[in-house]
Amino acid sequence: MISSIPPTDSKANRRFRRLALNTVITLYFLIIAGGVVRSTGAGMGCPDWPKCFGRWIPPTEASQLPANYKELYGAKLKGEVIFNPIKTWTEYVNRLLGAFTGIMIFFTLLASIPFLKSQNKKIFFYSLAAFLLVGFQGWLGAKVVSFELAPVVVTLHMLLAIVIVMMLLYLFARSALSRKVIKVSEEKRRFLSNIGLIVMSLSLFQILLGTQVREVMDEVIKRLGYEARNNWIDELGIKFYVHRSFSLIIFGFNVYWNRSIAKSEVGATVAGKISLACFAVLIAELCTGILMAYLGVPPFAQPLHLTFAILMIGLQFLVWLIVNGNKYLKYPAIVQPAV
Repeated sequence: MISSIPPTDSKANRRFRRLALNTVITLYFLIIAGGVVRSTGAGMGCPDWPKCFGRWIPPTEASQLPANYKELYGAKLKGEVIFNPIKTWTEYVNRLLGAFTGIMIFFTLLASIPFLKSQNKKIFFYSLAAFLLVGFQGWLGAKVVSFELAPVVVTLHMLLAIVIVMMLLYLFARSALSRKVIKVSEEKRRFLSNIGLIVMSLSLFQILLGTQVREVMDEVIKRLGYEARNNWIDELGIKFYVHRSFSLIIFGFNVYWNRSIAKSEVGATVAGKISLACFAVLIAELCTGILMAYLGVPPFAQPLHLTFAILMIGLQFLVWLIVNGNKYLKYPAIVQPAV
């Protein structure tokens, strides 16, 4: 059952929603770029930070580098001292996308200022928190370089990206709830909410486990080289098999949650549609995992696998928020235009 709330959908509301949604999209592009960096081994394509080989605009050929660049950067390049412009520019584009994402979140913060005069003051404070976290994420990105892709730092970098995605999705959902709320019994809401928490927790564990598998793969790549892609999977060990088998548990819980939502009042709302989309993303995620496991880890599959995983947990979080709309999205977003 759905009940209406008298809306005052001002220009400020619409501007904020567009910015929040576009920032989420930009952040996903950044995640794809990060996946491409990892899958191509371009993580140290720029061995220093914030510059790249000491330049604000990276070199395109070895003649643009200092004559002693092998001595200057050889240790950080892990012996790969032959200049590779493709890896350098892959990493540099990733950094540019990171900077652009920071600018987008800053604009989102500016657009949230009018909410200080509304019931929805939390939108401003969560926007401020997201902006500060992106700044910390940029600093952490620098540490990823300075610590030369240390596994703990890389995993923390990924975890923080997921937190930022969820914060932005929360901001979008809270600002968009201006017309309708879902009315379900408290018992049903609690049931769907608890299952959703389990599903999100399992998905987060699977993502973090995937980063551990990727770290093992990095070690395998160092030993075997990129020419031996077809042999990588065989060398991954127990972590890979746990990660692969755990996907069946993820699938089962998602099927159960999706069916429970479809049979409830929530199924006829936007949450039901997002839940179906989430299930479709899960199928795509499983397919890219199968491609990597049985087709020699094709380069295009790795960034897609990571992106689908974070898109899936983001959609799960959005469904969970809408199910708990009366609790976590308590007030409709009403911002009066400035006089």
